[in-house]
Amino acid sequence: MSAKPIVYSCSGCSSAAQLANHFALQLDREGRADMSCIAGVGGHVAPLVRLARSGRPMLALDGCVLACVRETLAQHGLTPTVHVRLDAFGVKKLKKADFDPAQARALYPRVLEQLAAGVSQDAPN
Repeated sequence: MSAKPIVYSCSGCSSAAQLANHFALQLDREGRADMSCIAGVGGHVAPLVRLARSGRPMLALDGCVLACVRETLAQHGLTPTVHVRLDAFGVKKLKKADFDPAQARALYPRVLEQLAAGVSQDAPN
């Protein structure tokens, strides 16, 4: 990918959602992507929808099979360049629990590989 991608993440209440958000923040802080707000896209906030439609590559990080980020983008006719579902990497969705930092350290290089390759890692539906 030539232009810095926009990264959107799930930010729900489960451990998987928070891991997706953690990865998005890490990509943003490292300068690998620019994080934007998927809630704003879902809420039809004009500047955020314009950014999503800007033509820049998009990385969607979803924690689970619900794929809320991908579905929110689809409401605007958008398809992410790369879609990663963390459940495809064996991440469990736990309620009222934090993500496992050791699992985060182990999986982050795989997220980077997906971003670099520009391919999606979806589990079969």
